[in-house]
Amino acid sequence: MKGIFHLNGTVKNYDWGGFSFLPRLLHLENPQKKPFAEYWVGTHGSGRTTVRTNGDSRVLEEFTGSLPYLFKILDVREMLSIQVHPPKESAVEGFEYENQKGIALNDPQRNFRDPNEKPELMVAISEFWLLHGFKPLEELHDIMVNVTELSELLPVFHNSGYQGLYSLVMKMPQAEVNRILEPLHRKLVKEEGKGSLEKNTEDFWAARALHSFTREGNIDRGIFSVYFFNLLKLQKGKGIYQPPGVPHAYLEGRNVEIMGSSDNVLRGGLTNKPISIDELLKHTRCEPLYPKIIEPEGSGALKTYQIPTDLFRLSSIEIPSGGSVSWKPSGNEILMIVEGEGRVTSGETSLPFGEGSLSILISGMPEVRVDADKTSLIFRAEG
Repeated sequence: MKGIFHLNGTVKNYDWGGFSFLPRLLHLENPQKKPFAEYWVGTHGSGRTTVRTNGDSRVLEEFTGSLPYLFKILDVREMLSIQVHPPKESAVEGFEYENQKGIALNDPQRNFRDPNEKPELMVAISEFWLLHGFKPLEELHDIMVNVTELSELLPVFHNSGYQGLYSLVMKMPQAEVNRILEPLHRKLVKEEGKGSLEKNTEDFWAARALHSFTREGNIDRGIFSVYFFNLLKLQKGKGIYQPPGVPHAYLEGRNVEIMGSSDNVLRGGLTNKPISIDELLKHTRCEPLYPKIIEPEGSGALKTYQIPTDLFRLSSIEIPSGGSVSWKPSGNEILMIVEGEGRVTSGETSLPFGEGSLSILISGMPEVRVDADKTSLIFRAEG
C-alpha cells in the first residue's frame, strides 16, 4: 500500500531510562514515574511496529517487508552496560546454537536473540556522554600511571597488550577485583565529598558506577573499562558509528539510534543483567581506537551521516518555523520527529506531526514535503 502513515512504535521501560522526555514526545502521562528508556520503530520480534490506517492498525511488515534496521530514540538517565555486538557470522552461529540448546528467546541468559548483525549509528539530541573503544596506547599507559590503583596492571599491558590486559581484568577472581578497586573506591568517595570530580574525567563516571553497581561489597569489574575506554562527550547533532566488535557504554544523555535489526548484546559489566565474559572477549576488538565524530553532510535543511554500511542510512532534517523541505524518497522511509510541529504531505495526503505522532512511514511515494509550524528536528531512516 502506498501512502504516508502514522506509526505506533514500542516503548522499552528499562530501569536506566528517564521519566519525562519520551512521555512528553509521545504525549503520555507518567504519574507512576516509570522509566521510559527507548522508543523502537522496526520489524524486530522484540518490538514490532504497527501502522495506523483509517482508524485500524496493521503491522509494519505488511507495508515494508522485514526492515534491515531498528530505529530508536534513547533517554539515558543512568549508565548502561559495557557491551559489544557480534558480527553477522557469529550471530547466525550463536543464534542457531542457543536454539538447539532450547534456550527461550526471552531467557535473560540468552546472548543471541536473532541471527542479525548490529552495526549502529547514534546521533546526540542533547549533550551525550559515552565510552567508545579502547584508548590509544599512550593515553591508556598514562592513565594507568596516573591512577596509581591501576599501576600494577602496567606490566601486563606492556607484555601482553590490549588483549592480555582486558582478558586479565575480565577473568580475574572477584576477590582480586575488590583488592585492586577498593582503594580507588575509598579515594573517589573522598573526592566526591569535596565536590572535586569533573564530568570530563574517568573518576567522575567510576564514582557514579561504584554507587550504582557495587553489590554486597563486590565491586563491578566494569569499572576497569571506564578507565580503559575512550570517554567522549558529543554535542547535539554529532554522531558516532559503532561497528560490531567495538566495546562501548552509554553514560548519560539522549540520542537517536539506527542499527542493524538485532537485539544481540554481549555484556561485560556495569549492569544488573547477566554478563557473558567468554562471549564478550571472543568478540571484542582489543585494539586502540581513535574516535571519529561524524558531522552530517549536505547543504540546506536535509543532511546525511556518512557511515561504512549498506544496511541503512540516516539523515537529519532541520526546518525553521514557517519553513519547508521537499525530497524524492528512494523507497520506504521512516521519519522520527524529535522536536517541533507541522505536516508531512505527499500526493493528496497530509499528516500532522508533533501531537504525540513521533514516527511516520513514507511508503512508495514519489515526493514528500515537510512544512514546519514550529522549528523542527526530524531524522529520516532509509534501508
